[in-house]
Amino acid sequence: MSLKAQITEDMKTAMRAKDAERLGTIRLLLAAMKQKEVDERIELDDVAVVAIVDKLIKQRKDSIAAFEQAARQDLADKEKAEMAVLLAYLPARMSAEEVTAAVQAIVAALGAKGPGDMGKVMGAVKAQLAGKADMGQVSAAVKAALAG
Repeated sequence: MSLKAQITEDMKTAMRAKDAERLGTIRLLLAAMKQKEVDERIELDDVAVVAIVDKLIKQRKDSIAAFEQAARQDLADKEKAEMAVLLAYLPARMSAEEVTAAVQAIVAALGAKGPGDMGKVMGAVKAQLAGKADMGQVSAAVKAALAG
């Protein structure tokens, strides 16, 4: 079953269970997916769905930080609950060691040296690790590999 079909099934399950919070988050995700399909006139595959989920999770993290800074714990808790629902649709994340090893292998394969090659390396790394690793962590690993 594709990830898109799984999300649709989860929406139906949440409706039957009358789980309003989970249902709201899943509908938000489906709306973002539909928007992407309509805007670009494409049919989303699992990789594209994971990219959308990643984007929504990043938005939740930013919102949580802003709400906690503004002392609005009630809103931060709501965002955390939404983030927990979204995290279920991501594939298993790579560990920091796996990310570092993958980045070093790509840097060696490209023959990249120094910070000037950061863009070239990030392009290759993004293609291989999208959805499998946190891109903030990947970027730090690339900087470290190119600095060394």
